[in-house]
Amino acid sequence: MRLDKFLKTAQLIKRRTVANEAADEGFIKVNGRDSKPALQLKSGDIIEIDMWNYYKKIEVIMVPEKNTIPKKDIDKYIRVLEYKAKDIEF
Repeated sequence: MRLDKFLKTAQLIKRRTVANEAADEGFIKVNGRDSKPALQLKSGDIIEIDMWNYYKKIEVIMVPEKNTIPKKDIDKYIRVLEYKAKDIEF
């Protein structure tokens, strides 16, 4: 499954277009490297999302076969390794 589609399906980013833009802008890394939205994910990949207000490090446990994951089953597909909220300055 493509990176942008996985981020949407796993409910890590609300819209696929936002996931696309975040990857293109360099906010998303897979296995420590800048990643394109079309990157094919596999089990064991580590995704780092470094947005303006939070940082998340996630391990892909399993790539879903379908385009949806029920909210109650998300833990079967991803493991959050690290989460940090960032201070927002105005």
